[in-house]
This record gives sequence, C-alpha cells and structure tokens, in this order.
Amino acid sequence: MTVHFIGAGPGAPDLITLRGRDLLARAPVCLYAGSLVAPEILGFCPPGARLIDTAPLSLDAIEAEFVAAHARGEDVARLHSGDLAVFSAVAEQIRRLERHAIPYTLTPGVPAFAAAAAALGRELTLPERAQSVVLTRLSGRASAMPARERLAAFAATGATLAIHLAIHALDRVVAELLPVFGAECPIAIVARASWPDQRIVCGRLGDIVAQLHRDPITRTALILVGPALMAEDFAESALYDADYVRRFRGGAP
Repeated sequence: MTVHFIGAGPGAPDLITLRGRDLLARAPVCLYAGSLVAPEILGFCPPGARLIDTAPLSLDAIEAEFVAAHARGEDVARLHSGDLAVFSAVAEQIRRLERHAIPYTLTPGVPAFAAAAAALGRELTLPERAQSVVLTRLSGRASAMPARERLAAFAATGATLAIHLAIHALDRVVAELLPVFGAECPIAIVARASWPDQRIVCGRLGDIVAQLHRDPITRTALILVGPALMAEDFAESALYDADYVRRFRGGAP
C-alpha cells in the first residue's frame, strides 16, 4: 500500500500530468482538496473509488484515513491543487506517514505561478532585467512568515515576485512594495488561472488597489509584480545568437 501525493495542477483537468492521471486511475481511495481541485479531475478515478473531500477535515482525520487504507491494503491518491513543492501542507502529512511506516510518493503538478504566467503570455525572467522569481506569501492564520522573509527585502533584489495567498491583503502588499518598486512598477493579478472563469487584472502598483476596489477578487488568486513583468526594452539572450558557440550548434563542447 502506498499514499501517492499528486499535484493536480492549477485547475484545468488537462493540466494534470500523465503520471498523476494514471495514479488516480489505479487508486481505490482518493483524498482531494475539494475547494481547489476541479471536479472533472475526479473523473480519472476508477469506478467505485472512495472519494473523500479533505476541505472539512483536520490533519488528524486525514491521518486516520491514511491509516485505515493502509490496514485495508488500499493505495491512496492524495490530490492537492497546483504543485506539491510550495504551500501544499504535504510535509506535515509525510511526517505522520513516516511515523506509521506508510510508504508514499510525490508526483509534481503544474504550479500556479506557471499557469498565471501562461495566462499573461509572459516570461517572468528577462535578460538583464530579472533572472530570479521569488515564490512567497504573507503571514496568515494558517502559517506565519519568518521575520527575515519580507516583501520589501525580496523586492530590493529586483526579482519578479509571485505572491501567493495574499489577495485578501492587497493593500498591505502594495504598501510594502511601493517604497521599493515605485508607483509605476507593473503588477498583474491572475484569479483562478486556467479555470473557465479565469480573470486577469493588470496595472501599476499605484493604481491596482483602486482597480480591485471597483470589482474585487477575494480568493484563489496569484499576485505577480516586478519591473520585468511588462518590460519590452530588454536585451536578447545569447542563447540563439548566431555567434554563440555551443555543443549543439557545431561548436566546441
């Protein structure tokens, strides 16, 4: 028996990986994040599978489902939204599985920031403008941020910021970034990336709060901000330069 943690991707059913889909199709038990996972993805589960929405469950209750499935010898597909690597609460579940000596695997999914960038039609790293993307969030009820991890400190590097779980505190995000990035810095908010009701709002740090005040977005949105976000006057990389010698273009290895 194995618990398979699966990143379901940002929302669209066809953005789950083939491996994730195939694991779902073989698992007689599926625990899924009902508030964030598209119902159509559950269609990949086998007929008669036990489907358990974890939205109303505590960690203890989720652990109990794992232990019960283990006793029955049944594999479990543990379906999370987005990717498992960040803000997924997978680590605490893994710790409990290890206490019970229950095997597990992790299958990555398309992360929210990648889906948001695709929705915008943008690359988040540009030559000589920004070569780093910071995936971060604000302190909240579920998890506090370490004191050293401040938005202003990340912004000072000039990196593109992908701010998760913070749309409810957009005023605070803007207040922390304005002194560093300035009012003209581009910002984009992508709500429910890849879902049928996806919504995109683009603006500047100086006007984004007013835009959202007129038509609010309250949850399931990613905030992307940084000077490179809407830049047009960036240098081209040397990767495809005719004079750039590399192994696959007839040059020296």
